[in-house]
Parts: sequence; structure tokens; C-alpha cells
Amino acid sequence: MILPSTPSFSLQGKRALVTGASSGIGQACAVTMAEAGASVVCAARSADRLNQTVDAITAKGLDAQALTLDQTDLGALKTALQQPFDIVINSAGMARQKPALETSAEDFDSVMDVNLRSAYFLSIYAAQLMKAAKIDGSIIHISSQMGHIGGTHRSVYCASKHALEGMVKSMAIEWGPLGIRINTICPTFIRTPLSQATLDNPEGLKWIQDKIKLSRVGEVEDIMGAALYLASAASSLVTGTHILVDGGWTAG
Repeated sequence: MILPSTPSFSLQGKRALVTGASSGIGQACAVTMAEAGASVVCAARSADRLNQTVDAITAKGLDAQALTLDQTDLGALKTALQQPFDIVINSAGMARQKPALETSAEDFDSVMDVNLRSAYFLSIYAAQLMKAAKIDGSIIHISSQMGHIGGTHRSVYCASKHALEGMVKSMAIEWGPLGIRINTICPTFIRTPLSQATLDNPEGLKWIQDKIKLSRVGEVEDIMGAALYLASAASSLVTGTHILVDGGWTAG
């Protein structure tokens, strides 16, 4: 009897780009890529914190370098993507939380520029290079549970994430024959510097804990396994879909 073997989660010999890598979920994704053996380019707008992140990763004997990048600048983004990556993880994102009736055009444009427009063109630029190099690549977007439900005071954010989910499905259909996979990870509320103000509000925290069936706020470590799975050969038949890391929020 010949038993099956577990597919490898190793990323040895792979090149990975992680955007939004200076803190929070992006930083965690950069760490897990490097720990799995990838050479990681960590990109973010804030040079100081980005360099601190890369220094901490390389201090562990892992391979990482910093790239200061505002990915909403499409010219700079295209310039940054001159060499192909095997793995691209987009963790850059923003939100403007206010009632829909109070949303301004500037609110809408700012959120869409980061969450959708830059994600769209990052995907395209990365896939073009993967195609040219004949790389069976993996593109991963950090989306949100709000890409599958609605949320009070989050109309623009929800719109951007629902659009991202549809974008990924369409790109997966086009790029599947090329061996390029594209998926999303959809977290619930994760404890990061950006979410801390919400979590420090007792009423907000209670609302979140009541919605999350596992009754706890997420930690960045909860995202790392999903990122490694989608980046590795273990998910070689997975594309055009999402992994909800939401503690059961959307199940209810």
C-alpha cells in the first residue's frame, strides 16, 4: 500500500512580497513567510517601523528586506514590481467608520483607492510577471469578514471588501490556466495598532465578543496559518475563494 504524503508547507527558494508589512497582520504574514523559508520583501509607507520590522526578522536569521512604498502610487508600485515574486500578500488597507448618510466623496475615494484600486493593480502587475516567468504563483489579499456581510457605519469599507471578493473570483478564472492562484483571507476583528481604539471601548468590545462565537478577539497569530496555507503547495488546488478567520461571526 502506498500512502499519500502531506503536501509541503515549505517556502524554501520562494520570493515573497508582503505589503502593509510594518505592523499588524501584514507584519505577521511577513514573519510566517520568512519562517517557512521564503526571501521576503516587506513593503509599507512608514519607513521607520518597516525597518524595525525587517531588523527584527533578520535578527532571527531569516531573509527579509525593506521596501518603502505607497502602493496607491501606481507608478511607484509598478516600478517596485520589476522582478517576479512567487507569493504576493496584500495587507494594506484602511477604513472610514461613519454613518452612510455622512459619507463624503473624499471618504469614499480614500477607502477605495487603498482597498480596491491598489489591490487591483498590484494583482495585475504581479500576475503579469508571474506569467512571463512561468511561475505558478499565489496572490493573497487580506480582505475582511465585512466582505461577506454588512456592518453599521462601515458602508464604504464593506463596499470595498465585497468588490475585492468579486475581483478575486474573476481574476482566478482568468489566471487559473496560467497556474496563478488568487485568494483572500477574511479576518474578524484582530488586535492590531489600528483596531486598538475600538477594542479599548468597553461597548465596542462587548459587541465584538457577542458576535464572535468563540468569544474572543482575534490575534495576528490566528492569520498566520491561513497565510502559510495559501502561499504553499498545500493549497495548490485552491483559487478564487476565501478563508474566513472570524471565530464564527458570519456563521450567525
